[in-house]
Amino acid sequence: MKVAIFQTNPILLDVQGNLDDVLQKIDQAKQKGVQLIVFPELALTGYFVGQRYHEVALRMDSREIGQIVTATRGAAAVVGFIEESNSMNFYNSALVAVDGKLLYAYRKLNLPNYGVFEERKYFSTGKQVPVFRLDDMNFSVFICNDLWHPSIPYLGVTQKADVFITIFNSSQGSMGTEFSNIESWGIINKFYSRVFGIYNICANRVGEEVWKESDSMLATEHPSENGALCKTYEEEKMRFKFWGGSEIINPFGQQIAKAALHKEDAIYGEISRDLLRQKRILLPYLREDDPYFTHRELQRILYGKKNKDFVL
Repeated sequence: MKVAIFQTNPILLDVQGNLDDVLQKIDQAKQKGVQLIVFPELALTGYFVGQRYHEVALRMDSREIGQIVTATRGAAAVVGFIEESNSMNFYNSALVAVDGKLLYAYRKLNLPNYGVFEERKYFSTGKQVPVFRLDDMNFSVFICNDLWHPSIPYLGVTQKADVFITIFNSSQGSMGTEFSNIESWGIINKFYSRVFGIYNICANRVGEEVWKESDSMLATEHPSENGALCKTYEEEKMRFKFWGGSEIINPFGQQIAKAALHKEDAIYGEISRDLLRQKRILLPYLREDDPYFTHRELQRILYGKKNKDFVL
């Protein structure tokens, strides 16, 4: 199966402009014979939407969603957007459409709410880890912080996921100067591929956005009318650069394709059921995995339920 990642630079709060770009890229990929097309987290809105999140949210029956679904005829696509549910809850979601049919929207499960991240302030939390099937392989979609909580990707694997689609918005400096997002995502992406024996299709974005006005003031000196220096103060704004570096990783943890840093790019790769089979024969890490044991232990840990089969 031929897959593509489009590493885009969405315009903040410009749904129509970003939608036009997504539709054009889906058509471009289809002309190259791509069967699965992946875009980053919040590709239709940009990341730092703040209190205007509801202005750029889309319902599953909206015109814009219908346009994306129609564009997938003959292929499949995963596109990050802000979803408004029938009950008027809002989600950081990933649209999944296959061959002109809307399958579902995956809703981000672990919403960060620290530092520059304010997602839990605006968005509701997802409740499921669904899996979809395409070309005789099973796919699980995850959004950014979901991959930092190993129990969530494990739920995909217990449903026999062969491929992870990981979409995120990672910027330099958003976790502080002591922490490298670029290095950390490289480790995470390869870790899951090697341990679970899956392909990992990892889509990050690029571009620069202003988070919000900070509490600090920036002083600027300039001469007054009488020649004396005076100072004016402006609120300092925090800018974050999304670094890109999207990649496709095979079940052995090897890189198939790698996008450029800090600029828009498109990468392509082939994923194969034969290679999945080869990895699981040579290194069958999950062959002895027992999700029922995990379930029993969680029952004991969370609810104090004893395992009647356990004897001291």
